[in-house]
Amino acid sequence: MDAGLKRELEEKVYAGERLTREDGIALYESDDLAWLGGLAHHVRTQKNGDVVHFNVNRHLNMTNVCTASCAYCSFQRKPGEKDAYTMRIEEAVRLAKAMEADSLTELHIVNGLHPTLPWRYYPRSLRALKEALPQVSLKAFTATEIHHFETISGLSASEILDELIDAGLESLTGGGAEIFDWEVRQHIVDHRTHWEDWSRIHRLAHEKGLKTPCTMLYGHVEEPRHRVDHVLRLRELQDETGGFQVFIPLRYQHDFVDMKDGKIRNTLQARTTMASGADALKTFAVSRLLFDNVPHVKVFWVMHGLATAQLALNHGADDMDGSVVEYKITHDADQYGTPNKLTRDDILDLIRDAGFRPVERNTRYETIREYPGPDAGRRESPQPMRL
Repeated sequence: MDAGLKRELEEKVYAGERLTREDGIALYESDDLAWLGGLAHHVRTQKNGDVVHFNVNRHLNMTNVCTASCAYCSFQRKPGEKDAYTMRIEEAVRLAKAMEADSLTELHIVNGLHPTLPWRYYPRSLRALKEALPQVSLKAFTATEIHHFETISGLSASEILDELIDAGLESLTGGGAEIFDWEVRQHIVDHRTHWEDWSRIHRLAHEKGLKTPCTMLYGHVEEPRHRVDHVLRLRELQDETGGFQVFIPLRYQHDFVDMKDGKIRNTLQARTTMASGADALKTFAVSRLLFDNVPHVKVFWVMHGLATAQLALNHGADDMDGSVVEYKITHDADQYGTPNKLTRDDILDLIRDAGFRPVERNTRYETIREYPGPDAGRRESPQPMRL
């Protein structure tokens, strides 16, 4: 990068000026990861100090049966396939309650687009889960699922959200976003929920008082300019609604054929390589710098590995996703070595080892408990790690 442009970008960041599309593309073109990490670390520190947030949650995927065959997805199954499943509501409740003793605070629920499950299954599931675990927040359903519910119910998204909120919904999930640009999207998704409907549904959720996450699936066939476009669309919607709490870059995963049937469902992988650790850290840094109006950036350790997740905390991220327990959407694809579950103590150790102070939060980012930070003798203050 030209030294003059580098100085200009530094000055804008330290002055708190909003970066442009051209700035974002220029940042991606820089090969100085330590410099990028330092800028992003400055911004995350301005917003969140030395804190890294986490929660104790469980991911529930109540069905993997799906009408779509998205090119990147190893999770979906068609009706009658060997590994296809749909949980009875009682089974979902039993799995959720298994973590009750761990002081569970959130259930994160995402499903396939089931072709025959009735609409009423979904609010009934939430009501049963809330009745069994009244202290647990329900973060459930992507905008793609809400759009699917419109089709199978004949109701509007507004009516669907009202009923789900009445059943206990506290937040949508951020999935279904992938990459919004149609140049890329037409190659990776096989459902009909694109930017127009995704943004419509999250706008409605925000109008109804819900705070939601937003995501980006990166590291497949997109280019840096598509990542920049994706973040700027979300930034513009955030200017309008203020409803996004956190941005979550999700690392695209290859299918390593560890399923019982040996079938490769990820049809992208023949022409893709997964994002390297350096590319992941660059993505976190540039996203933090561009997305100036969202308070938090989360690293989902399941998709990045524990070491890269710790490094991401020094490149703009201030949230490390929680205990998780069996994230089938990724673990049906990878052999990446991440565990199914981290305990609270595991997460505390990882955050402190990266040089930060852990704060346990709930779904609304309200503080549940603050914990002591790292041993001051080991490190005076968190700094971006040099690669």
